[in-house]
Amino acid sequence: MTGYPWQPGAATGIGSLPGTDLGEALRIVFGELPLPYLPELPARGPGADLVGRTAGLLVDFPVQLYAGRWQVADRAGRDLRRTADLRERDLDALTDHADGYAGPLKVSAAGPWTLAAALQLPLGGPLLGDPGAVRELTESLAEGLSLHVREVARRVPGARVLLQLDEPSLPAVLAGRVPTESGLRTLRSVADPVARDRLRLLVESVGVPVVVHCCAQDVPVALLHEAGAAGVALDLSLGPALDPLGEALDAGLGLFAGAFPAVGPPPPAATVAATVTDLWYKIGLPADRLAAQVVVTPSCGQAGATPTDARAALRTCREAARRILDA
Repeated sequence: MTGYPWQPGAATGIGSLPGTDLGEALRIVFGELPLPYLPELPARGPGADLVGRTAGLLVDFPVQLYAGRWQVADRAGRDLRRTADLRERDLDALTDHADGYAGPLKVSAAGPWTLAAALQLPLGGPLLGDPGAVRELTESLAEGLSLHVREVARRVPGARVLLQLDEPSLPAVLAGRVPTESGLRTLRSVADPVARDRLRLLVESVGVPVVVHCCAQDVPVALLHEAGAAGVALDLSLGPALDPLGEALDAGLGLFAGAFPAVGPPPPAATVAATVTDLWYKIGLPADRLAAQVVVTPSCGQAGATPTDARAALRTCREAARRILDA
C-alpha cells in the first residue's frame, strides 16, 4: 500500500462514457482499469446528465427541469423521481458487476461551485448569485454525497470509495465570468477563501478521499489542495501552471493526469506515458514518486467518443500507467 487511496500504476476514466447500456459500461471499466468507477451515461437523457444526476442527490433541496435547464423548485416532482430511478438502477447494476470486488472504486458528482453556476433560481439567474442559497446548496450536497458514498460502500463491501468532484466552472466562478440570465453581464467573482471553505466543508463531510476534476484553464490547484482534496484531475494539454502544481505535488497532492484527448482514437501508450513522465521531470519531482502519486486518465469525460474509441482509451490509460510503473 502507498499513502494514496489507489495502488501504484493506477489508471482510470474521468466519468462519462457513450451509450445507454450501463451493464456494458461497467464491464468495460472493471475489465480495463485498475481504478474502476461508476460510469455516467448522459445519453440516457435528463437525470443522467452531470447537473441533474448531482441535483438528485441533494437533501431537502428540490429541483425541476424548466425550459431545458435545472431550476430550484418548491417540491420534488417527476424529474427528481426519474433521477432517483436512474440512480437506483445504476447502483443495482454496480452491485451485480462489482460482486466480490476489493479495491479502490471511484464515484463522481458535480462540485458545489459548478452546480451553483448551473442551477437556476425560480425567478431566473444562476443560484451562484445568491450567497445564502450557495451555502444551503453546499450543505445539502455534502449531506447527499455522504449518503451516496455510504450506500456505494454498503453495496460493494470490498471497495475503498473515492469521490470525484467535477468543477469545470470553478475558474469562471473565481474570475467573475459566469453570465447572468440575460447574458449581458457576469456575476460577481467569488473570493478564494469563500470557494475554498465551501469545498473544505464538503471534503470533510463525505468521509472518503476526494479528487477534484477541472478540465478548464487556470485551475486553482493551491486552493483545491488547501481545501483538503487528495488529488486534482487536470487536462495536461491546457498547460497547467507548473509552479503551483509542483508545490502542491511536492506536498503530496495526487495527480490524475489527463494525458490525451477524450474523443478520437487514443495515441500509443508509449506516447501517453512519455507525456506524463515529461511533465513530472519538468516540475523536478523525484522519479520514485511518479507511479504512486499519478493516475493516468483521458483529458475529460468520453460521452462524445465512439464506443470503440472509449474502450481503447481506457486500455491505453492502463498500458501507459504500467509503462510508468515498470520504468
